[in-house]
Amino acid sequence: MPEAPKPTLDVTQTRIPEGVIDLGVGHPSLELLPLEELRQAAQHRLSQGDPSFLQYGAELGDARFRAELARFLGAHYGFAVAPETLFVTAGVSQALDLICTTFTRPGQVVLVEEPTYFLSLGIFQGHHLQVVPIPTDEQGLDVEALEAALRQQRAALLYTIPTFQNPTGTTLSQKRRERLVELSQQHGFLIVADEVYQLLGYQAAPPPSMARYLDTGLVLSLGSFSKILAPGLRLGWIQAAPRLLQKLTQNGMVVSGGGLNPFTSSIVRSALELGWQERYLQKLRHTYRGRLEVLLEALSQNGLRPRYRPEGGYFVWLELDPAINSQALLERALQTGVRFQPGHRFSSQGRLAHALRLCFAYYEPPELVEGVHRLARALQGYPGEAAGA
Repeated sequence: MPEAPKPTLDVTQTRIPEGVIDLGVGHPSLELLPLEELRQAAQHRLSQGDPSFLQYGAELGDARFRAELARFLGAHYGFAVAPETLFVTAGVSQALDLICTTFTRPGQVVLVEEPTYFLSLGIFQGHHLQVVPIPTDEQGLDVEALEAALRQQRAALLYTIPTFQNPTGTTLSQKRRERLVELSQQHGFLIVADEVYQLLGYQAAPPPSMARYLDTGLVLSLGSFSKILAPGLRLGWIQAAPRLLQKLTQNGMVVSGGGLNPFTSSIVRSALELGWQERYLQKLRHTYRGRLEVLLEALSQNGLRPRYRPEGGYFVWLELDPAINSQALLERALQTGVRFQPGHRFSSQGRLAHALRLCFAYYEPPELVEGVHRLARALQGYPGEAAGA
């Protein structure tokens, strides 16, 4: 039988035009989503004869789900995870919005990495926070630059993606993690660690989750099933000291509606209990490892060198010749049939115009190779065709 065509994906309300390879998509491929595993998980949960997950839930989230999630995380994190340190959310974006609502006031400072996940900036702007960028390098957040910034202003919180960062793919070193925690204690700001890629390492294991430092009372670690199971579940968690979680449960939305996602979390609980999540995670690691290697090799063969070599996550970051504007390049690239995310979107200051982000999660290897070939053709004629160091 002929191979079925790849389904068309609606990305932030914009369909991928036919014939375009969109390396800007930060999603798993539709064929990779675990439809059968989740069908079986739903069937298992619905066959138990217990309708309690159809009721309003406890504010922290279903206790049995949190216990199973704690067991799963503890096995991967390498340290014990207590269920009472987990708060169920409808994904990381909602978690971040809820944290801003609870722990910040308009006009306060939020420190972010430069570059950072571009959609987080809209959440901070929606809360009328003053966004202050902190530079990054191959070891992640520059803690010396952070220390200098803290001497100039008081911050309510710092938002970091410490492991396989979006967009650069870098990982915060263990030494810097420890220094970051020390600075938070000295200056009294909260660390909001977006750790959605923590379990998606393809080489050596990354440093332990920032949840290791919950006992400081200043760390909130955010996780999500969007990257390790399915984005449409809209299921995630906040891991923090119980006193911080108690403040979250007092939010009016939570008090009114009760715990978040009791139905979805009950289905994922079955996936955890029966080992399907674990097996699927191993499948993702194997698949993404291969796709990352293919993308890196294709870039090398076309004279393009990533700024950093990621060992996990979804993304590769290119910094081109400073004379190249990646937004203008994107218009040219679409004519050759490829799309990417231009670098300025990841800067809170509108900088990084010469950079771009590529994602290897959505496409099969042949399409990744072809996408890079098309990108290389789009670069022809621009000054400094190869990516910078």
